[in-house]
Amino acid sequence: MYSLHFYGQMIADAARMDAYAAALRRMVNHDSVVMDLGCGPGVFALLACKLGARRVYAVEPDNVMCLAREAAAANGFAERIEFFEKLSTEITLPELATIIVSDLRGVLPFYQQNIQSLIDARQRLLAPRGVLIPRRDILWAAVIEAPEQYAELVGPWQNKFDLDLSAGTRFITNNWRKTQIAAEQFLAEPVCWHTIDYGEVESRDVRAETSWRAARNGTAHGFAVWFDSELIDDIGFSNHPSAPRLIYGQGFFPFSQPVQISEGNRIELRLAADFVQDNYVWRWDTDFIDQKVSFKQSTFYGVPLSTAQLR
Repeated sequence: MYSLHFYGQMIADAARMDAYAAALRRMVNHDSVVMDLGCGPGVFALLACKLGARRVYAVEPDNVMCLAREAAAANGFAERIEFFEKLSTEITLPELATIIVSDLRGVLPFYQQNIQSLIDARQRLLAPRGVLIPRRDILWAAVIEAPEQYAELVGPWQNKFDLDLSAGTRFITNNWRKTQIAAEQFLAEPVCWHTIDYGEVESRDVRAETSWRAARNGTAHGFAVWFDSELIDDIGFSNHPSAPRLIYGQGFFPFSQPVQISEGNRIELRLAADFVQDNYVWRWDTDFIDQKVSFKQSTFYGVPLSTAQLR
């Protein structure tokens, strides 16, 4: 679950909040029944009330719900908001929602129960011809030169106190992390590798294949992944590295080792995320065609597991 500090950062993210507020302003009317899915401190629920929604259902399993209740009372909306302190998959609404608004993402939309919760809510809790906010998320990837981000990962495991800690490098390069990159770090033009249409998506897993031609010479340390969001028709926000910085950041997937590449070189990527128990196992297989170098990486390999744990 998010910390209260992080919820505050989300509220303070002007680009994000302005886009969501504009989408709600466009869609909410006096007949609206709005469900705030994963409401946190309840900001979307409060905005829906302020915009005149007839009824609002706020759903949140975490104890931040206490803050949402206080905020509802402080703003005079307590009578119009019904709170459910449970997972959305565990509830039934008294009536179907005409609008479901949510932001269950982490750095990427493939985060914990996000996709499955939205599939379930769409199928069980949304009225026919109801509106989902966001409508879709578009995912992008670019091979990047990132010496500082890479050094931050592998540096602690290299030649410390005359001890061989190099095994840590193998584990850490099979993990990805949140970062902030600049467009100047691109070694190839970004490519769209997946689109999540929340009105149609049926699977919480994803498989994608993509490729790049290097736009310049440089050292490839990994690839960055981010999403842009379409909330409704022409309202959304971009998380592109050259856009104003958003709370989400970008995901940095390191390679097993840096690779020198030249302009025109071809890089191929097979990327997958599989939901296992409560979160995703990511896999990224990369082929540097001209260098004849291949990496097979997975967050499964990034967790030190004993034989007993594996059993």
